Amino acid sequence: MTTSLLTADDLHYFNEGTHAHLHQKMGAHIQDNPKQPGTSFAVWAPDARSVSVIGDFNRWDTSANPLSPREQSGIWEGFVPAVGRGAVYKYRVRSRVRNYQADKADPFAFFAEVPPKTASVIWDLAYEWHDQDWMTGRAKPNGREVPWAVYEMHLGSWRRVLEEENRWLTYRELAPLLAAYVKRMGFTHVELLPVMEHPLYGSWGYQTTGYFAPTSRYGTPQDFMFLVDHLHQNGIGVILDWVPSHFPTDEHGLQYFDGTHLFEHADPRLGLHPDWGSSIFNYGRNEVRSFLLSSALFWLDNYHVDGLRVDAVASMLYLDYSRKPGEWIPNKFGGRENLDAVEFLRQLNTAAYGEHGDIQTVAEESTAWPMVSKPTYLGGLGFGMKWDMGWMHDTLHYMSQDPVYRKFHHNNLTFRMLYAFSESYMLPLSHDEVVHGKGSLLGKMPGDTWQKFANLRLLFAYMYAQPGKKLLFMGDEFGQWREWNHDASLDWSLLELPFHDGVSRWVADLNRVYREQKAMHELDFDPAGFRWIDANDTEQSVISLIRQGRTPDQPVLGAFNFTPVPRYNYLLGAPLGGTWKEILNSDAGVYGGSGLGNFGEVRAAPISRHGYPHALTLTLPPLGAIFLKPASRRAKA
Repeated sequence: MTTSLLTADDLHYFNEGTHAHLHQKMGAHIQDNPKQPGTSFAVWAPDARSVSVIGDFNRWDTSANPLSPREQSGIWEGFVPAVGRGAVYKYRVRSRVRNYQADKADPFAFFAEVPPKTASVIWDLAYEWHDQDWMTGRAKPNGREVPWAVYEMHLGSWRRVLEEENRWLTYRELAPLLAAYVKRMGFTHVELLPVMEHPLYGSWGYQTTGYFAPTSRYGTPQDFMFLVDHLHQNGIGVILDWVPSHFPTDEHGLQYFDGTHLFEHADPRLGLHPDWGSSIFNYGRNEVRSFLLSSALFWLDNYHVDGLRVDAVASMLYLDYSRKPGEWIPNKFGGRENLDAVEFLRQLNTAAYGEHGDIQTVAEESTAWPMVSKPTYLGGLGFGMKWDMGWMHDTLHYMSQDPVYRKFHHNNLTFRMLYAFSESYMLPLSHDEVVHGKGSLLGKMPGDTWQKFANLRLLFAYMYAQPGKKLLFMGDEFGQWREWNHDASLDWSLLELPFHDGVSRWVADLNRVYREQKAMHELDFDPAGFRWIDANDTEQSVISLIRQGRTPDQPVLGAFNFTPVPRYNYLLGAPLGGTWKEILNSDAGVYGGSGLGNFGEVRAAPISRHGYPHALTLTLPPLGAIFLKPASRRAKA
């Protein structure tokens, strides 16, 4: 019988660097032939002297099931009869180089043993999906003119069962709890820190070894599919963190796979990541590009995910990233740009959007690299969105200042609008801001307890008022005091306290208004969607702005007082006359505020102010934000 799944075309595209579906042919695949059931294996190890499959089924005998080389492709393949789902295995790889040998996990495995064990597990991906309504219509909730309120989370520390030795929840246990919570809070998407298999739990998944396997810590591949399926059935999109920038040096992983630097660069000036001590993929090697392309498409194809957030893009783009002079090698033109990585990222986005036009890719890119979120045909990298790290740093720096000094840092709030539409931005308040001794968001806020909570509500209000999609890390939405700990559950008991419950209610209402008001999201990537009213009231530390959708008579006005001093009779220009409804006030008592406001509405006077034909006389609450909209869409200027 024929046991090889690889065709001549597969070999050609693999070696060419354009194969985006290697997971269908490489790795371990169960064969259900009734005459001779078993499993076919295929692994890339071009400098191996021999490769054999070892596992519990052959008592780890290195001579029992040898593989054979396939032409000049560098692939070793073979068939092991009577071996199927659940069998544990590795590859014994003996190299032609320096007598190196090691037992390697399968780079294409769909499943793995629960860490700290490191073997692969033969598995299938059979699952009956029930998210057809979501999948056929997801182009709309994943579009550019719709709200994106992303709840970033780490699966193992969102909730834990304290009564059972602090164990984490399984994928299936998480599904109904997470869906109900995210839906109640009004988030549109969840973004999961990497679920791909990783040996070190404390890496949060960013040190990936299994690029085709969801971590077995929380269940099987089908269990993870159930989680995605359940979220989709509740109208919630799923974004996965994906890490093509580096991989760990564990012996069972990709490092030094066949006794040579197969996946990584040989020269440490190119192949060793100085910050994380990990290995950097060789993006110039065709087969490595095929491997990474296949990993990206695998999650989109088989797990129905709605997008990929690509980690550490800046470290991929620059040859001198975190390196001193003399510690890096210039490109062929003498520059610092990693031309191979640039080409790979363009290839990645072209393939992802080419096969799944209704998803989004998001770059975590922390520099001013141009056109990250512009189409490849215009010379861009082709991402759908880019994290605005500059906004995050500037805003948190400003918010951490004592209000008496904020007038000296006013530019931190306003500078963003000089570049806000140069990319399609997502505004992140992510996990990176609440780890490694940085403290929680609440802990960063100055003042006494009341002021800290008021500042936190104000921070979220300003974030939601800005053009761009939104991302908030778990725990921030109710004001967790301590910084995030991956070994512990979030402090859900805090919600029993009024201030924390108030922050939670505030975030839920921000999400509601953000979704309901087209002015707040429809033109997030278009300069027509934003206008300052007054960006220059430095002395009073007040900012005011207009958000605008495609319908001109339905704007939303936002005013933000960054001091604890109430501003009475504060005059602001307005584009429309008539009555304006106060649709949100962060100082309302239900959120833990002092209750100052505008009694639900205010009428515009025919007074020219700030370049607008009308004016509103407002009360701006202390450390507070208010949002107003015209009472009637028929209001005329």
